[in-house]
Amino acid sequence: MKRSAEVKRKTRETDIELSLDLDASTPISIGTGVPFLDHILHSMAFHGGFSLSLTAQGDLNVDAHHTVEDIGVVLGEAFSTVLEKSGAVTRFGHAVIPMDDALAEATVDVCERAYMVYRADYPQFYSGSFQMALLREFFHALSSRARINLHLDCRYGENSHHMAEALFKALGKALAQAYGRAGVDQAVMSTKGTL
Repeated sequence: MKRSAEVKRKTRETDIELSLDLDASTPISIGTGVPFLDHILHSMAFHGGFSLSLTAQGDLNVDAHHTVEDIGVVLGEAFSTVLEKSGAVTRFGHAVIPMDDALAEATVDVCERAYMVYRADYPQFYSGSFQMALLREFFHALSSRARINLHLDCRYGENSHHMAEALFKALGKALAQAYGRAGVDQAVMSTKGTL
């Protein structure tokens, strides 16, 4: 079963189209109107080894909040669709990634129960013009719509750009691992017999 999904979302605030393919590593094409977000999402897909095509138009004249959050919504829905289509997955994923001064950890449980723990103390409130506080909105939307446990911890860092990029690289690897194909003897990765 192919592990892919296409999701569209159009509201008064955003217009987003996303294509996700966990069985391909290319293409990666991201255009959100928010350059720093494009950069870290590209890093996530590249280091996760999956294809991600994303276009977004949002009310950036207000600020980037709705765009960032709704991209998390759409990406979460794509991963939820992958689970519905593919059935059993490895379930757990984990990665720790360094980037110069920063060290970040991402842990995922594909359990159909949304929960998020996010710890990152950014020393600079902005990376370029991007407000670092918006990353919490992205991660919360992703975990809620994918219905996953998502634990993100930037253990330390001196540069907010490095910290966020390390988090997204770790997230890509953890997601790819968690949504990997389960073995034939592991139809449902739960002792309860169902997620």
